[in-house]
Amino acid sequence: MNEQYLELLVLKNLNQTISQKTIAKNIGHSVGKVNYIMKALIQKGLVKAENFATSTNKKQYQYLLTQDGIKHKIKITEEFIDRKKQEYDSLQEDLVNYRNIYKDVLNV
Repeated sequence: MNEQYLELLVLKNLNQTISQKTIAKNIGHSVGKVNYIMKALIQKGLVKAENFATSTNKKQYQYLLTQDGIKHKIKITEEFIDRKKQEYDSLQEDLVNYRNIYKDVLNV
């Protein structure tokens, strides 16, 4: 699984107040991996992390997409869809070829 896809999974999970542990559980990766990605997204200016001023747990953060983060999320989502469409078209082509190659077996 490539880094950009993991970024997309993390970004998709930032639509509500959520912990890195919950994101990790939702996407099926370790908290360490999510933390690594979150730090990179914050460093790139795509995500902003804010402490909850009213929280007794000062380690709890709210993650917010910046304007650049929103643009990035849209861009990598479009790229992901394009890649999946290409994979689908390739598989469809393979299927047609298989049916032509094995038409004798299929007619039995």
